[in-house]
Amino acid sequence: MADSSFDIVSKVERQEVDNALNQAAKEISQRYDFKGVGASIAWSGDKIEMRANAEERVKAVLDIFETKLVKRGISLKSLDAGEPQASGKEYKIFASVEEGISQENAKKVAKIIRDEGPKGVKAQVQGDELRVSSKSRDDLQAVQALLKGKDLDFAIQFVNYR
Repeated sequence: MADSSFDIVSKVERQEVDNALNQAAKEISQRYDFKGVGASIAWSGDKIEMRANAEERVKAVLDIFETKLVKRGISLKSLDAGEPQASGKEYKIFASVEEGISQENAKKVAKIIRDEGPKGVKAQVQGDELRVSSKSRDDLQAVQALLKGKDLDFAIQFVNYR
């Protein structure tokens, strides 16, 4: 019997991020506490730009956006938001959506699987994803449970389970 396998990836549905951004922009435009403070959120190239006339306000814009992301099922670990920066009379926060597993993070996950996972499970890095294979499907499910239990500093999903 052939080995069973699955891939560990870190992908974000761009359309869902776009929907969360649009919902946040709508809420910001309608909320009373944001009237007249120049608060906004929009795409700026491949980054998300949040603006307001005070540091607390721009942090509130970020908080609204994070809430919308969570409601849409996107992990906040994939959002990389910077610190508020003063720009003239307004404050800005730039945030980007991280995708793909870096080489060092892939090596960390492979080490966790080797050290703590069931014997006979192999993990190999393939670009920005990790392929995990084993003869036993139960072992693969044990690896998934192990990784879900770990507090990794990046978002992971399991795909191509065969």
